[in-house]
Amino acid sequence: MKRSKCLPRLATAMLSVAITLPLVAQDTPKTEDKSATTRPGEADMMATMMEMAKPGENHKIFAGLVGTWTYTVKWWMSPQTPPSESTGTTVCKSVMDGRYFISNHTGKLQMPGSDGKMMDMEFQGMSIEGYDNAKKKYVSSWIDNMGTGIENFEGTYDPATKTLTYVGSYEPMPGMVTNMRQKLTLTDADHHTMEMFEIRGGTDVKTMEIVYTRKTT
Repeated sequence: MKRSKCLPRLATAMLSVAITLPLVAQDTPKTEDKSATTRPGEADMMATMMEMAKPGENHKIFAGLVGTWTYTVKWWMSPQTPPSESTGTTVCKSVMDGRYFISNHTGKLQMPGSDGKMMDMEFQGMSIEGYDNAKKKYVSSWIDNMGTGIENFEGTYDPATKTLTYVGSYEPMPGMVTNMRQKLTLTDADHHTMEMFEIRGGTDVKTMEIVYTRKTT
């Protein structure tokens, strides 16, 4: 990373340390302070912050997703009804030296219009994924042109099954908070599958499945 890109984050970190240490000193009792020797100094705090900023092995699982993909999506309005289907394209790229991975999704899908009749709609979506070294969790955010909210997820990765599992929630309408679980299975270098489940009454209900295939030409 170029020095110029490091300066804003480094300046923020130094400012945080500069502000925090005097406040800690003011709040610390002057008598029987047994914890003073265990508090990290400015150099240690800076070293920790710089270490937390490094991309590592946990970020590399996303590297295989970089490229252009075609996808087929199925979604269920109700478990008792057949799924709707559509297709589209996803382009995934690595940014900020492998710290994050941005995917742009485009396609068409059939949705009911204001008159209740099905109509074609242009779909656009974008996700940002990465690994938070401080939380020790995988993190993901999602936005699309079907709403105005930002969905945030945290998750874990199982190397034995090559499965990344996220949990999160979204609020499609005021007061209607829906808890979700998302499972991404990395089948092989050219295929992966995403499954979405809503938690309804303590039970996982599958609402979406997307199968991705790498575009080779």
